[in-house]
Amino acid sequence: MYTLGALSIATKQPSRELMNKPPVGRTVPLITNNMLRNILAQSMYQIVVLLTFQFRGESIFGLNEKVKDTMVFNIFVLCQVFNEINKRKFEGENVYEWICKNKLFLGIIGITIVVQVVIVEFLNKFANTERLNWGQWSSCIGIAAVSWPIGSQVVMCML
Repeated sequence: MYTLGALSIATKQPSRELMNKPPVGRTVPLITNNMLRNILAQSMYQIVVLLTFQFRGESIFGLNEKVKDTMVFNIFVLCQVFNEINKRKFEGENVYEWICKNKLFLGIIGITIVVQVVIVEFLNKFANTERLNWGQWSSCIGIAAVSWPIGSQVVMCML
């Protein structure tokens, strides 16, 4: 999953604005303050959600253990997919303006989602997962999609 994400980022054409900027020195941190804020916000959200599901999922949501574990796995992967889109552009730029222009990125996101569905729905014995119903899939997608507004809020706070 991360290899495909790295490939999609590496193949993105740099903007004119970026190409016109002077090179940065060796002493400039690799992770900027804006990146660090985004990493911390996304990490905190995912930690809270995943730990809540892991330790209280059975009692709060009325799930059996295997479904709960599958949903934790599914939410984690889907959070990464949504975060791939969020992290493509930040620093106050529109995250979505390029989305239809980059076919490789769309293909990688599509492959990741298809593989996730196959793992959860069809490779139960291999992946030790349980099939999820439409409501559970919707919950996983909805919970993971919250990373979009979190990413947007982090960007808005940085401006």
